[in-house]
Amino acid sequence: MHKRLLILFAFIFIVCIPGYSQYNTERLLDVSATALDNKDYVVVIQYCNNIISNRPYLYKAWFYRGIAKQSLGDYTGAEDDFNHAIKLNPYVHELLRERANNRMNLRLFSQADQDYGKAIELSPDNKEYWFNRALARFYQHKIKQTRQDLYYILKRWPSLPNAYALMTETYLSANDSLQARKWVEKTLKINPYDGNSWSILGRLNLRQNNWKRAEQAFSQAIHYTPNVVNNYTYRAMCRVNLNMLRQAMEDFNKAIEMDPNSFLAHYNRGLLGMTVGDDNNAIKDFSYVLRLEPNNLQARYNRALLLDRVGDYRSAIADYSRVIAQFPNFWSGLLSRAKCYRHLGMNAKAELDEFQVLKAQMNKHLGIQQRWSKEKLRQVRKMNDFDIEKYDQWIVLNDEISTPQYSSKVRGYIQNREVSFDYMPLYGLSLQSYSNGISEFQISYKSVDAFNLRKSVSSKLYISCRISPSEAHQTKHFFQLIEQLNSQVQNTSHSSVLPTLLLQRAVAYSTIYNYEAALNDLDACLEQDSTLSLAYWQRAVCNLAMQKNKTLTLSNDLSYKKIIDDLQCSLSLDTENAYILYDLGTVYALLKDYTKAKVYYDRATKLNSKIAEVYYNRGLTDMALNHKSEALRDLGVAGELGLYDAYALIKQISMHK
Repeated sequence: MHKRLLILFAFIFIVCIPGYSQYNTERLLDVSATALDNKDYVVVIQYCNNIISNRPYLYKAWFYRGIAKQSLGDYTGAEDDFNHAIKLNPYVHELLRERANNRMNLRLFSQADQDYGKAIELSPDNKEYWFNRALARFYQHKIKQTRQDLYYILKRWPSLPNAYALMTETYLSANDSLQARKWVEKTLKINPYDGNSWSILGRLNLRQNNWKRAEQAFSQAIHYTPNVVNNYTYRAMCRVNLNMLRQAMEDFNKAIEMDPNSFLAHYNRGLLGMTVGDDNNAIKDFSYVLRLEPNNLQARYNRALLLDRVGDYRSAIADYSRVIAQFPNFWSGLLSRAKCYRHLGMNAKAELDEFQVLKAQMNKHLGIQQRWSKEKLRQVRKMNDFDIEKYDQWIVLNDEISTPQYSSKVRGYIQNREVSFDYMPLYGLSLQSYSNGISEFQISYKSVDAFNLRKSVSSKLYISCRISPSEAHQTKHFFQLIEQLNSQVQNTSHSSVLPTLLLQRAVAYSTIYNYEAALNDLDACLEQDSTLSLAYWQRAVCNLAMQKNKTLTLSNDLSYKKIIDDLQCSLSLDTENAYILYDLGTVYALLKDYTKAKVYYDRATKLNSKIAEVYYNRGLTDMALNHKSEALRDLGVAGELGLYDAYALIKQISMHK
């Protein structure tokens, strides 16, 4: 009887558990979809990682994770996930749509075109796919095919305003202003609330110096799309020409408030500052422009004029000299520099500049004029037909029609956070478990686990790369532990136990940032037991922490040499420790030996492919070596593994193309 009951229970268990597991997976997928709707992309990635590790054949998990990565700016990682999803199910048109959208972000327009084409085959009545394919073709400069798609769209969906707007841009790209105006006016008849079309109309009027109509068009554009930065800048330019100077300055200020990095707004506000006599603020604007573009000679000459005007003659001379070095025959610059030299009593240098101008004027009168070499002409052409005599003209972005949207921090968009390009810290031993700011867990490694099993271990040691701020009760516990270990060290009569106690106390000291005491204990520990790998490892970590605020000379610095030696000793005693390899890579990266750093990071990933910090730091070394695509891929993996600051770096790198 009992045997039959056992068989029955076993049968129920075998039948029900897979069903429960399937239910749990479906539930996780549903939760992931809900998190996507709420833009909680970090949560989506965590759930999908869980599903993929157990059910890698479920295309939805790859699809959802791809959308989350795409939303966080990790387009390379999203591409991989979408490829997996489409491989598992090539007949879902939404998958093709998202991969195509992602490829547009990667500027893979030809491949995006193909994906939209396949999506159209599966869903031929979807106007979004038709329009997006036309857009992909436009970006490939296939104007004829773009217009063919647009004529088909307008025949089937005549009220689709985006189609009219894109048709406008095809004519703008061909410099056909007449047809462009015709189509943008059609767009505004269909949809008078389209801010982008008003912006295009404003740009067309701006090209023709029709300031009043341009100002009205940009005002409409701002009314319907108030977060487009450059509309304020262009309206300000119109208002300057309409002598509405106060309103123009308000527009420039608004543009810079919305986008502090706007080159266009800073440059043009600087010009307005020159016009109205706001010299000091204009100098600040041109200084900002020169931080972004140090070789912008127009901005440099404008700043020189302003510095000259406010009496900072030495700085003005430095700027004039940079311009004259590039254009030795720039007479106005030479005369202005001579004037500054005279203000400083440097009459000999002033006379040299004045004589150079006089000589050039006499030669010109006699028909003798210096000609540039072919190499000089080639260099100047590279500067986009730069003309220093046009230093006071307003600038407009050459290739821009649809201006970028101002981005603000939105829940879920963690890639908008400001993060620095600093390397992640070294891994070492700690009394706190690992935490990356999102999740907390214990890292298991055999040598640390073996140490924790020793009888004389009072408090468990963890592997971590960060010391989190402690709560009051935690700090109290750390100090109590140190007191306890002090007593044990003093009273122990077994020399074999002493290294264990000293290492524990060193880790406790390092957890409360007392690195000097920790290093003393580690030195004593290694005197007792020179084969203790963990002690060499921790000593390297503490030494680097001690040097953190000191200025070190790179490879010749003895402190770094000692850190590397300790890590190498630890590695020789524990050859499979990926965390030590990561630490070695990071030390070499700090020394700017990026090639050697990558070697150690590569070795670390072969031993353990789940350490997020390895990919993060390797991504930074890739950037230092100008391997941008590899950097983006590594940072994407770091984000996928839970180090979500990587997405903010991906965005920052992608913005500086």
